[in-house]
Amino acid sequence: MLAAFGPGLVVMLADTDAGSLLTAAQSGSRWGYALVLPELALIPVLYLVQEMTVRLGLVTGRGHGELIREHFGARWAVCSSITLLSSAVGALLTEFVGVAAAAALFGVPRRVSVPVAAAVLISLAFSGRYRRIERVALAFGLGELLFVPALVFAHPHLGTIAADLRVAPLSQRSYLYLLAANVGAVIMPWMIFYQQGAVIQRGLRVRSLRAQRLDTALGTVVTQVVMVTVVLLAATSLWHRGGGPNLSGVTQLAAALRPELGAGSRFVVGAAVIGAAMVAAVVVSLAGSWGLAEALGWRHSLNSRPDRASAAFYATYVAAHLFGALVVLSCTNLVQLAVGVEVMNAVLLPVVLGFLLALEARALPAAHRMRGARRLLATCCCVAVMAFGLAIVPALVL
Repeated sequence: MLAAFGPGLVVMLADTDAGSLLTAAQSGSRWGYALVLPELALIPVLYLVQEMTVRLGLVTGRGHGELIREHFGARWAVCSSITLLSSAVGALLTEFVGVAAAAALFGVPRRVSVPVAAAVLISLAFSGRYRRIERVALAFGLGELLFVPALVFAHPHLGTIAADLRVAPLSQRSYLYLLAANVGAVIMPWMIFYQQGAVIQRGLRVRSLRAQRLDTALGTVVTQVVMVTVVLLAATSLWHRGGGPNLSGVTQLAAALRPELGAGSRFVVGAAVIGAAMVAAVVVSLAGSWGLAEALGWRHSLNSRPDRASAAFYATYVAAHLFGALVVLSCTNLVQLAVGVEVMNAVLLPVVLGFLLALEARALPAAHRMRGARRLLATCCCVAVMAFGLAIVPALVL
């Protein structure tokens, strides 16, 4: 069982990526503890979505894009891959944003940190073994757990937290925007493609279903603990103390934690954000490249050296990193870019979750489909998120 662990924890650590951390910090800075309850409410939704993904991969032995192409045709597979690429490239931008902002805490300019990060990520894909990439990603992701002990030193106000759990100012456009960003920061389209592809790359089958469920459940709790922790940290250090309604960047968050952590605040924030950004960059770039390769029928195994058959897959992987690095090097407002990407994820979720529910009912044999109350719960959760994604567009535009 322990040998099967990995894909769920990696994808969940990647879920708490640099963009998610900046979104959580902005949420706490702008609205205090009011967005803690939505983060907690998303825990069962996130697990149910990713558990469906795991079953699809273990039972069918095929990637998400492949299943869409097989059951709905090539056009819908291409449509799905475009949605995936939009989400994956957007997420990759936020990872480079995180690397640039965190490296700046140590005096490293973005013109150095971003190209170095891109070079490291590109070289990983050419290592010739998926398990090696997974271990490196886990090592990166552990850095974000530094926020948890930091919260202990920040002394959050429990009475204020309890009171703010009842606050939901849905009439406020800025609150609604951040609520959408938090939904998009927790349930991301690329996660579905990655975890389904990862269990296949690991060679796992149905007998590993229980272990993969535990792996996914553990990762779900870990990622949301980190998200809630960052909201609490930002609320305690910025909003509660009147430090300004909007977060200007990672530097401000490190400065806000300095009274509690001293000079170590720069290390905690810098290491956590870089770790989160790097593990997520590995996952989103692989998810995007896998999804496109599956939709178009390209060879895309990471367990063999690149050759002519897999050239298109590796070219897509490299091109995504080069594009993301160039955009971030030319961008000025990094926090606004990161939050905007998460809102885009929320808008894309109706397409991704719609295909997921359809595949769960169509691609799996009857013995492995959801039934009864579980199917009702999962469907209601997905439909609620999809409806929110559709409703948020006119609410934000008007």
